[in-house]
Amino acid sequence: MNIVEIYKLFPTHNHCIDHLEKIRWENKPTCPYCQSQSITPRPKEKRYQCNSCNTSFRVTVGTIFHQTHLPLQKWFLAICLVLNAKKGVSARQLSRDLKVNKDTAWRMGMKIRQAMSEREQKELLTGLVEMDETYIGGKPRKGSGPHKRGRGTQKIPVVGMVEREGSIKAEVVKNRKLDSKSLSSLVRRNIDTKNATLFTDEFKGYLGIKKFMLHQVVDHTVWYVSGDAHTNTIESFWALLKRGIVGQYHKVSLRHLARYIDEFSYRWNHRKDENLFGLTLQKSLGV
Repeated sequence: MNIVEIYKLFPTHNHCIDHLEKIRWENKPTCPYCQSQSITPRPKEKRYQCNSCNTSFRVTVGTIFHQTHLPLQKWFLAICLVLNAKKGVSARQLSRDLKVNKDTAWRMGMKIRQAMSEREQKELLTGLVEMDETYIGGKPRKGSGPHKRGRGTQKIPVVGMVEREGSIKAEVVKNRKLDSKSLSSLVRRNIDTKNATLFTDEFKGYLGIKKFMLHQVVDHTVWYVSGDAHTNTIESFWALLKRGIVGQYHKVSLRHLARYIDEFSYRWNHRKDENLFGLTLQKSLGV
């Protein structure tokens, strides 16, 4: 869905409210506080009164839209812009597009990324799976010593696993631990080890994986592709992520890095979903 369609389908704030009520309640309002359906509508205010706990509420309670002072149409437009921006959209750009201040735009972006998170998803990767790590961070300051590259850097490591023609799972590595035990544990949590073949580069941290699943090593000092053996898919994702961070966001703090990785992973995983806007609205409401 694009911004022209958003304007046509949801021309006013009330149209957005009606659509959210349909998604969340299927037009059967339920109190978000006590789950009662004994409700009295207050149509002029687009609110409801619960007859059980005597609380007034609207459909946005407990969602990313809760306590917002912005028209919901701007939220819908923000979601659309974030989903359609392959390399992400910065808070300042969102601020200019929606005519809100940059702090409001930043908060909206982070709320939308919260809805895009799929870290709790338990479905395991199967088939041909690629695994690799990358490092996120800016250039070291002058006078901070030798500037090491690759695995010797002080940047933040991020490990990703991608199923060929399927989903990706990526996460920040805590305490920069990239030893064999940590990486093996990560594989067991995210990959169906009995129904998958894993492809990695020659990093020694991956060597223990072959003890519990099929594992092929791509030696990049010798070759990059041999039949199905390559890591080009995961490297394509890293290129997209880094271009987004460097070109759009310019700087991402460690505190929020996981949210940005969730955003890029979400767009990658649902790149073929024609109703991605609708799915994201459902997740925004906790449906």
